[in-house]
Amino acid sequence: MDATAKMNRLRWRCACRPLHEIDTLLGDFLEMDFPGLTPEQREEFAVLAEMEDDALWAIIAGRAPCRDALQAEVVSLLRCARILRRAVPKGEPEGNKT
Repeated sequence: MDATAKMNRLRWRCACRPLHEIDTLLGDFLEMDFPGLTPEQREEFAVLAEMEDDALWAIIAGRAPCRDALQAEVVSLLRCARILRRAVPKGEPEGNKT
């Protein structure tokens, strides 16, 4: 599969989720944070995006363990992004918090 097809599949997997919270989390992360990941982190994010919502949410929520250090690293990035996006209203730059 070429890079464009892989990215299109990943976008689809992130945007068409049964659980809205994961849909929003993965979709926002893909658009805003994914470009800054290492190739290894990108691959792990793609693996996480292929997981079923219940299993993925259990890992994100800390109710299930990560399988290795790389997965834990990417899950930590997802958690941080989720917290940051909740703290900053949409449309407001992150540096303008009061």
